[in-house]
Amino acid sequence: MRRRDFCAASLIGALALSLAEPAPAQAPRLKAVATFSILGDFVQNVGGDRIELITLVGPGGDAHVYTPSPADARRVADAAIVFVNGLGFEGWLSRLIKTSGAKAIVETAKGVTPLKSETEHGHNHDHGGLDPHAWQNVANAKIYVGNIRDALVRLDPAGADVYQANAAAYLAKLDALEREVTSAIERIPPERRKVITSHDAFGYFAKAYGLQFIAPQGGSTDAEASAKDVARIIRQIRREKIPAVFLENVSDPRLIQRIAQESGARVGQELYSDALSPPDGPAGTYIDMVRHNIKALSAALSP
Repeated sequence: MRRRDFCAASLIGALALSLAEPAPAQAPRLKAVATFSILGDFVQNVGGDRIELITLVGPGGDAHVYTPSPADARRVADAAIVFVNGLGFEGWLSRLIKTSGAKAIVETAKGVTPLKSETEHGHNHDHGGLDPHAWQNVANAKIYVGNIRDALVRLDPAGADVYQANAAAYLAKLDALEREVTSAIERIPPERRKVITSHDAFGYFAKAYGLQFIAPQGGSTDAEASAKDVARIIRQIRREKIPAVFLENVSDPRLIQRIAQESGARVGQELYSDALSPPDGPAGTYIDMVRHNIKALSAALSP
């Protein structure tokens, strides 16, 4: 009896001690900021549950004409890391960084071979001479993901295994996406691979996959197309029998609608260039965006 009583007392004591010991505290999530929705999607795929992400320019927002608020400066100041595109895309960024005193800035397009931001008629636009829309080439998106992974590992080495595994899984999806895009373009006859869009956001896509994009607005939605440029494009559509023109989700549709009306080309589906759609839309993620765009282009350009 004494032995049984002793064992019972020991068990009760051990149970009481285990109940009294607090559970190990969960490490707080790393506060991160991304400047716009496409970049935010990359960061979330790599960071996963270890980060708390705020995206400044959300779905459907136009980062070309964005004006940061005082609340944005506070968000950037509170963040442990801020992910930006670079290549002059965020024209408002330097003021925001100066105001907020941001701690760690990561240019995610670092390592991309930049294209010059020029229309075919030689006009430079307002990204410092460089085309910042590098994510439109899926191969470049993989460079972004590698830069995000490496930055998070440096800042949070305890989460290195998580970041590396997340990045590897996402990179495999991007490999499959790249194969899809290449296969879809190959099915479009070469003579029909000409596209009219609102502003010049698809230069990297064009160079990588063999399409020609023509844009009256140039590299920024904040630029205005001249009457001469619009007339030239209308003549080109008629002369080369370009089958369709495309609206973009961040551009005023009236210019493209006017070009379509005067040229006789039909208006294709909306393309997503600088921003994702809301989550329940057709381009709620980067992968969904690229798939939507290639389906829209294929539908309009295939015979």
